Amino acid sequence: MSASLLWQILFLGWCFSEIFIAFAMRTRNTGGNVRDRGTQLMLWVVIVLAITACNWISGTHAATMFGGAHWLKICSIVVLVLGLAIRWAAILSLGKSFSANVAIQLSQTVYRSGLYRWVRHPSYLGMLVIFLAIGIHSRNWIGLFVVLIPTTLALLYRIHVEEIALNQAFGEAYSAYSKTTRRLLPFLY
Repeated sequence: MSASLLWQILFLGWCFSEIFIAFAMRTRNTGGNVRDRGTQLMLWVVIVLAITACNWISGTHAATMFGGAHWLKICSIVVLVLGLAIRWAAILSLGKSFSANVAIQLSQTVYRSGLYRWVRHPSYLGMLVIFLAIGIHSRNWIGLFVVLIPTTLALLYRIHVEEIALNQAFGEAYSAYSKTTRRLLPFLY
């Protein structure tokens, strides 16, 4: 199997999994306390536009990253698999408490196991790693920045909205968790 075909399969698999997450794992007002503030729609718009722009740059501009080295395509596959693993491990470990929109389930508690003992938002970390993979796959520095910067800013806003909801729902329990666990990057942020 060629690297291009493997990339296409993994990338499309990720796209379809995100569509599944958006619809099948969305909390309705009857199932929990929804505090999304429109961030799910905002994320979708930013992600689609950023990936489209990155792909356009990749297709219309020369590969500038490390001289357009072919090994970047292989590197992007490895980074994509890492991002998918982080995202899905985070989602699966939360189980029914995971929601595509910002919502607190009635039976939810502060979860501190698995990846959540290292960072408070590992599913978003997984997404950022996936966007990094997309940028690397473009083999263009502008493509990398076009896909990484807007999506990172959108995710940081989403994290802000989510942390307000979590602090309101869990009070001191979430505050204590926040003091001992980084937000997005282990040991850094």
